[in-house]
Amino acid sequence: MAEIFPAWRLIDTGALGGPENMAVDEALLNCFDPGGSQPVLRFYGWTPPAFSIGRFQCPEEAVNTGMCAEAGIPIVRRLTGGGCIYHGQELTYSIVCAARHLDGADGVKESYRRLCGFLLKAYRKLGLSSSYAVDALADRAGLGVRTPLCYAGREEYDILVGERKLGGNAQRRSRGAIFQHGSIPLAATFPEASPYLRTKAERWSVSLREAGAATGPAELKELLADSFRENLSVSLEMSGLSAEERSAAGWLLENKYLRDSWNMEGIAP
Repeated sequence: MAEIFPAWRLIDTGALGGPENMAVDEALLNCFDPGGSQPVLRFYGWTPPAFSIGRFQCPEEAVNTGMCAEAGIPIVRRLTGGGCIYHGQELTYSIVCAARHLDGADGVKESYRRLCGFLLKAYRKLGLSSSYAVDALADRAGLGVRTPLCYAGREEYDILVGERKLGGNAQRRSRGAIFQHGSIPLAATFPEASPYLRTKAERWSVSLREAGAATGPAELKELLADSFRENLSVSLEMSGLSAEERSAAGWLLENKYLRDSWNMEGIAP
C-alpha cells in the first residue's frame, strides 16, 4: 500500500536575498533523508528583487549582466534547470519530499501533476479559470520547447489562465529526494525587468493582479497552505530551519551562491 505522510513541515523564511534563498533551498534538499525525514513546504520572498537563471543556463543569453551589475540587481543560479526568472513582487514556494509522500507518484510528470495540484486549487478559489497547459491547449506542439525566459516557455504541467502562463515551476531529483520550487507573481514584473532582458516575452505570462485576483502575500500563504493540505490530504506543522539546515545554508551561501564562479559560470565548489 502507498504511504502518505500525514504531517509536513511548513517553513516561512520571509523575504531574503537571492543568494540566501537559493542556499536555503539547497540546504533543505541536501539535509533531507528520503527514508526518514519529514517532508517540507517552504514559503519565501525576494528582497531585493533578483534574476534567477537555470542550472545550465548562460546568464548573458537571457539578461544584460552589465546593466544588472550597474543597477545592483543580483543574478543567482538555481539548482534547478529551466530559464531565467525575474523575482520581484511574488511569493515563492519550495518542496522537498520523496515519492512515498506523494501516494507513489514516482515519475517526473506524475509528481509535477501531484505537486502542482495545490496551485490549481488555490487559483480556482481566487476565482481564476486555471488549468494545466497539457489540458488547456489544443495545439501542444510548443510544449517543452526550451526558451531563455521561464515565462516564455510552457511545460505540460505549467498552469495557464486563458493561454497565459501564471508563474513557473522547476524540479530536481537527488538521492531519492524530489525537490521542486515555483514562482507565483503577485503583480506584473515585466515593466521592471524588461530593460535588462535579451528576449521580450510579455504576452506569454500573467500575474495574479493582471488576472483579476489581487491578493497580498499573507493572504496568499494562508490560501496556499489550505490548498496544499487538501490536495495531499496532509497536515502542516510550523517549523524553522534545523541547526543542520542553517549550517548547510551558511556554507552554501559563502562558498557557492555569493560567488561569480557559480552564478556566472556554473562552477560548483
